[in-house]
Amino acid sequence: MQVRSRHHLRSDAVDEIERTLADRLGVDLAGDTYERVEFAESDRDLVLVDGEPLVIYLDDAPFLTVRGANAHPPETGVVTVDTGAISFVSDGADVMRPGITEADPGIEADQHVVIVEEAHGKALAVGRALVDGSEMAGNSGKVVASVHHVGDDLYEFSI
Repeated sequence: MQVRSRHHLRSDAVDEIERTLADRLGVDLAGDTYERVEFAESDRDLVLVDGEPLVIYLDDAPFLTVRGANAHPPETGVVTVDTGAISFVSDGADVMRPGITEADPGIEADQHVVIVEEAHGKALAVGRALVDGSEMAGNSGKVVASVHHVGDDLYEFSI
């Protein structure tokens, strides 16, 4: 991924990131340096927290990357999948109802979520909920559209 620009964030932008992630995911993200990275061929911006790509902007709002979710596990906005779904979700597949073992009931349709595996709670992907959390478990149908996953360009990005 080709970097178009990279700059340090002002304290008010840092406060907004920290407040948004605390409100939406229950995450206490406290870094010393925050740098926003804009890419030439992508409409998604990344935020490096102490040099690590921990935050991504989705729909102009900050959200954790997969690395960010593994470094700072979210308390809310989490969808848990079984071991059979791990390889599919890790490859960027959307999440289907039969693979879900648990979903935060506070999730609302169209909200971004973190997808974790049930054995160790490791984040595999970030997606957009297609239904409310209370409607996610079941026998058939797609319920989370994958946005960012382990192994994609954003996951592999480093400075």
